[in-house]
Amino acid sequence: MLHEMNDIAGKKIVIIDDEPDLVNLLDAVLRKEGFRLVFKAATGLAGIELCRSEKPDLIVLDVMLPDLDGFTVCQQLRQFTLAPIFFLSAKNEDVDKLLGLSLGGDDYITKPFSPKEVAYRMKAYFRRNRYAAMQEESRSTYEFGSVTIDEKQGEVRKHGVPVTLTAKEYQLLLFLARHPGQLFSKAHLYETVWGDSYTGYDNTVMVHMRHLREKLEDKPSEPEYLLTVRGLGYKLQRKDGHP
Repeated sequence: MLHEMNDIAGKKIVIIDDEPDLVNLLDAVLRKEGFRLVFKAATGLAGIELCRSEKPDLIVLDVMLPDLDGFTVCQQLRQFTLAPIFFLSAKNEDVDKLLGLSLGGDDYITKPFSPKEVAYRMKAYFRRNRYAAMQEESRSTYEFGSVTIDEKQGEVRKHGVPVTLTAKEYQLLLFLARHPGQLFSKAHLYETVWGDSYTGYDNTVMVHMRHLREKLEDKPSEPEYLLTVRGLGYKLQRKDGHP
C-alpha cells in the first residue's frame, strides 16, 4: 500500500473541465487519495497546451467544453500523447461512450459521479499497468510469431536462426517487446531509445521499424506483429493470447 501511495504521488493528472465546483471537489478528493500533482484547465485549447507542457500521466476530460468538444480535444491530444484519457460526460448514451473510446479514450464516466470513484478508477488503472510492467520486466525471453528475443544473450532468432540487428534496431525491438500491445508515438520511441529530443528526426523511427519488419516479418509490407497505428505510432502485437 505504501508503495502504491508513493507511486501515485508522482503521477501528473490534468483535469480539463469548465465547472469550477466540480473541478475543485475532484481536485480535493484526488489529493486526499494521494495524488499530489493535479493541474487544471477550463477550456479545450488551454487543456491541450497544458498537456503539451506538463506531459501528464492521466487526463480527465469533459466532453462539453466552452470552445472545443472533448472528442475533438481527445483527437488533438492523441497527436502527441498516449496518456490515458478518462472522459466525463452528462450523456449516458452508448454511442457517445463508443465514440469516446474509439477516439482513444480509456474510460467514460457519466455525470453525476462520485469523485472518490474516479480516484479509485485511476488507482486501479495505474495498479494494473504497474503489475503488467513488473510481469514483463521479470522476463528475459520474449516471443512473437516465429521470433524469439533472448535479452540475457542479446540475441534475436527467427525460426531458430540468428538475425543480425543494429544496436538501435535491437533496443527498439526490445522496448516494444517489453510492452506488448501498448501504443507508442514516434516521439516517445525516439526519446526513449535514442535518448534525445525528437525534434527534426521524424524519419528515424520509421526507417528502423521498416528494417525490423524486413528482417522479422514474413510479409514486411503486411506486418502481423510490428504494427503502425496511423497518426498515432507503433506497437508490437502478439498473437499468443496476449495483447
